[in-house]
Amino acid sequence: MEPLYRKISLRLIPVLFVCYILAYLDRVNVGFAKLSMGNELWFSDEVFALGSGIFFIGYFLFEVPANLLMQRLGARLWMTRIMITWGICSALCALSSDPMHFYFFRFLLGLAEAGFFPGVILYLTYWYPQYYRARMVALFMSAIALAGIIGSPVSGFILSRMQEFVWLKPWQWLFVMEGIPSVLFGLALPWLLTDGPHKAAWLSAHEKKSVLDRLALEQVQSKAKVHSVGAALRSPEVWLLALVYFSITLGLYGISFWLPQILKTSITTDPFRIGLLAAIPWICAAAGMYAYGRHSDLHQERRLHLLAVAILGMVSFVGAGLFMESPVVLMVFLSLATTAVMCSMAVFWPLPSALLSGVGAAAGIAWINSVGNLAGYLSPELFVWLRNVYSGNAALITIGMAMMVGGLISFVLLKPKE
Repeated sequence: MEPLYRKISLRLIPVLFVCYILAYLDRVNVGFAKLSMGNELWFSDEVFALGSGIFFIGYFLFEVPANLLMQRLGARLWMTRIMITWGICSALCALSSDPMHFYFFRFLLGLAEAGFFPGVILYLTYWYPQYYRARMVALFMSAIALAGIIGSPVSGFILSRMQEFVWLKPWQWLFVMEGIPSVLFGLALPWLLTDGPHKAAWLSAHEKKSVLDRLALEQVQSKAKVHSVGAALRSPEVWLLALVYFSITLGLYGISFWLPQILKTSITTDPFRIGLLAAIPWICAAAGMYAYGRHSDLHQERRLHLLAVAILGMVSFVGAGLFMESPVVLMVFLSLATTAVMCSMAVFWPLPSALLSGVGAAAGIAWINSVGNLAGYLSPELFVWLRNVYSGNAALITIGMAMMVGGLISFVLLKPKE
C-alpha cells in the first residue's frame, strides 16, 4: 500500500473497527442472551425469532434517510449520534419483562443503528480509490469476525459468572455491560473522526490534494451512471445488488443468531464453553477475508470472486446441516461457512461503489444495505419455522442454497462496472 493510504488507514480504520465491533456485538448478543432468557416464562423460540428480526424493520425504515443525513451533517457528528443512541437502546433491552417490551427495545435499537454500516461504506469512498476499496471494506468488516472472537467468550463469561449478582439476571447483565461501551466510545468519537480529507488536520496540504485529485480523476474516468436519489432507487442494478446482498446476509445472521444454539444442541450446554467454541469460526473468517479482499483488489475482479465464495458457502452450510451429530466435522463446516459469508461481503461492496456516485451513492448504498438486511428479519423466523416443520438441518441447507443463488445472480446478471 502507498505510504499516504497507509497513513490514512492507520488513522481511520482502527476507529471504525472498534465502532463496528461494538455495533455488531450489540446487534447479535441476543443470541447469547437467549441461553439465559429461556428461563423466563414469557420467552420462547418464537419470541426470540421475532425479537431478533424486528431490529431489521426499524433498521430498514430509517436506513436511507440516515445515510442522506450523514452526507449533509458530516460523518463525525452523525456517527457520534448513532453510537450513543444504539448503546442506550441496547442496554434498555435489559428492561424487557414481556414479549412486547422486548420487541419494542429491539425495534428502537434498529432505528438507532440505521445508517451506520452504509455510512461507513460511503465514508470510505471519500478517502480510497477503487483499487483499495475491497481490502478496506474487508479490513473494516473483519470487525464482525473480531466481535465474534471477542464477544462470544465475553458473552459466555458474563452469563456464567453474573449469576452471583442477584439484583439483575445474567441476560440483563449481558445487555447492560455490552451497551455501556458503545455510549462511552460514542462520546469520544468527535475527537477521533474527521468528515473527509479536506478537514483532516493530520494530513498536509499536499496529501489532501493528492487524495482529492485521485478521487476526482477516478470519478471522471468512472463508468458510474447513477448520481441521484431517484435514479439509484429506480436502477435495476441496485435492486439486483440488494437481492445478492440479501442472500449473503441470510447466511450472516443464520450464523450470528443461531451459532450458540447450534453448539448448545450439538456439542455442549456450558455457556462459557459455547462462547469459546463460537469464536473459532470467526477466527477463520478474520484470517480469510482480508486476504481474499486484497486478492480481488489486485485483480480488480469482483463477480467471479463472489461466485467462488458463494459456492463454498453452499457446500459449507449444507455440510453443517448434514453433519450436526459429528462435533468436529460440524465445526469445520461452520468455520468454512462463516469464512465464505465474510469473504462474500468483502468483495461485494466495491460493486455498488463502482456503479453509484454523488448523492446517488448515499441513497443506493443505504437502500442495498437496508433491503439486504431484511434477511436479518427473515433468518430467525426461517430457522424456527423450518426446524418446527422439518429439522434444524433444513434451515442450514436452505441458507446455503440462497447463497448460491446470490452468487449466480451477481455473476450472470450484473455486468462489470469497473
